[in-house]
Amino acid sequence: MMNIGIVGCGAMGNGIAQVAAMAGHTVVVYDNNAAALDKARQSTEKTLQKLAEKGKITDAQALLAQYTYSSDLAALKDSGLIIEAIIENLDIKKAVFAQLEALVQDSCILASNTSSLSIASIAAACTKSERVIGIHFFNPAPVMALVEIIPAIQTREGLADEIKELMLQWKKVPVLTKDTPGFIVNRVARPFYGEAIRIMEEGLATKEDIDLAMTQAGGFKMGPFMLTDYIGHDVNYIVTETVFQSFYYDPKYRPAFAQKRLLEAGWLGRKSGKGFYNYEQGEPALTTALSEKEQKAIVERVVFMLINEAVEALYLNIATAADLDLAMTKGVNYPKGLLQWCDELGADYVLAGLDALYHTYHDDRYRASALLRKYGSEKRKFFN
Repeated sequence: MMNIGIVGCGAMGNGIAQVAAMAGHTVVVYDNNAAALDKARQSTEKTLQKLAEKGKITDAQALLAQYTYSSDLAALKDSGLIIEAIIENLDIKKAVFAQLEALVQDSCILASNTSSLSIASIAAACTKSERVIGIHFFNPAPVMALVEIIPAIQTREGLADEIKELMLQWKKVPVLTKDTPGFIVNRVARPFYGEAIRIMEEGLATKEDIDLAMTQAGGFKMGPFMLTDYIGHDVNYIVTETVFQSFYYDPKYRPAFAQKRLLEAGWLGRKSGKGFYNYEQGEPALTTALSEKEQKAIVERVVFMLINEAVEALYLNIATAADLDLAMTKGVNYPKGLLQWCDELGADYVLAGLDALYHTYHDDRYRASALLRKYGSEKRKFFN
């Protein structure tokens, strides 16, 4: 069984290391911050002990023995697969990949856990760029089932399938996606946040109204404002801004000033005590005076936008219909796949809703995908 190397000992890197170790691999976790390594090691010990107490693993110490924590990059030299999970900065990632390539064997696979950066750009830092691929886990990695597998244009044929098989062995749910900004989840999910904030900015509903509509009438586990506070605006806003810039400033992905101001104020959400909501006195109590009909209108406006993104991703061959729906249910816990949702509502109904928004606003963010227009006019379904 191959040795697995992890670059970066933050929550994501340490989580991926746990997944690999529990699948039977020996794991080397590298970080250049010795204090962070100690903290990560202690966190792993506590986590494994809790799993043993719950009967989910038999021997915490035996599993811990599969780990090595090191601040020496050379400790990764015998790895068969290295997964990088560091800061979302392209220049820093490219420098790390160049260092790794000079260290490891030619057979070693180099992977990035980036959530939105170009795998092709990262691969370009390597002489043997055909060994580079994206393997994007979701946080927390030991809990979240989905893994997006992203081959770059340089990635050798067959490697994506090999990684898919490995992820199945790790008891994950892998989906294949093209190397485009945001991949599947972080691209398709943008309207869940952006359109909700737009509705609030227009004064059509409060954040509380919208969050309760999305959970009570929409079936989502968490409303968009609660969720962005949970994720952190230093993460969520930056992903939105990155996707917006990467898509040549397509208005569909335009960030919101309401969220940007929170970031500028340092109101990052739960982690800082304030975000869209104030958490300093505990969990905020949400109330709404909206009727069921008004809640339904909010849900449909957001869901129409989400469906349109999923349909557009299918139209552009970013992923298969099955993988698109799997990604949204397993990656962000949507109540159902968006293409399935479109089938249930009717593509013609979704198209009419989007066209009505476009007619009202004359904003290109509401333009319907050509594929949605085709399926709507023909009243076709994405799944039989």
